[in-house]
Amino acid sequence: MIIYMALGDELHSGSFPFKEIKNRLITWVVKGAIDADIGANPSDEGGEEDESVDDSVVKVIDIVDTFRLQGQTSFNKKQFVTYMKHYIKLLMPKLEAEKQELFKKHIEQATKILLSMLSDLQFFVGESLHDNGSMVFAYYKEGATDPTFLYLAVGLKEVKC
Repeated sequence: MIIYMALGDELHSGSFPFKEIKNRLITWVVKGAIDADIGANPSDEGGEEDESVDDSVVKVIDIVDTFRLQGQTSFNKKQFVTYMKHYIKLLMPKLEAEKQELFKKHIEQATKILLSMLSDLQFFVGESLHDNGSMVFAYYKEGATDPTFLYLAVGLKEVKC
């Protein structure tokens, strides 16, 4: 399995398929799902399998729950542009020359797209709450009950397990 990490936090894995936008270095789109968090598997614990859903069961977003993503406060336009400039400044020296050129070519458009969606976005970071790392963005498409996640993939490190 492949795990994608930023600053030591797992943010994504190969178990959640993604669609690339532009190229693998810039943006991934990942469909999330809302699941019931029952805390245990009844069949593994000798209990009966119960297909009904209890109203008291906590509902979680699979990607947020799996990778222990931590919600962040919303940004206004100025704050978001400041975050992106800081993120780009930190990331550029870590990229190979070829990736730097590709990143420079596409990051402005990716930022503009995110800015156009700013009021609809939810923001997440990894479990350790590093705000200098790659942020994960989520939004709900019109009429959707499950969120869609956006990743700036160039900031993620691929680890094979």
